Amino acid sequence: MPSGVRLQRIADRIREEISDMLVREMSDPRLGGVYVTDVSVDRELAYADVYVSAVEGKTRAAEILTGMESASGYFRRALSARIDLRTFPRLRFHWDPTPENADHIEQVLAQLREEKK
Repeated sequence: MPSGVRLQRIADRIREEISDMLVREMSDPRLGGVYVTDVSVDRELAYADVYVSAVEGKTRAAEILTGMESASGYFRRALSARIDLRTFPRLRFHWDPTPENADHIEQVLAQLREEKK
């Protein structure tokens, strides 16, 4: 069983490689403006949970997740060639609302600052 540090390195490498593939290699229009916010790998290296978000926000979440799922075989095959692991984890894609929540908090704080003046 890999150590926590090794799991984090694997997760970081998967995040970097998928981000690079989204920018350079993907031609699917559903995946335009998508970015990977986080990746977590379980201790058995069976699954990698990939959290994605988009510039447009949640309006395209279902379309983006469908596009990511349809490209998961390509991602897994390309990642297994780039990252040296005995068995490569299956990719599961999730929508990450964190950027939208952060934007909402910033808007509320800006509104409070304006009201204070």
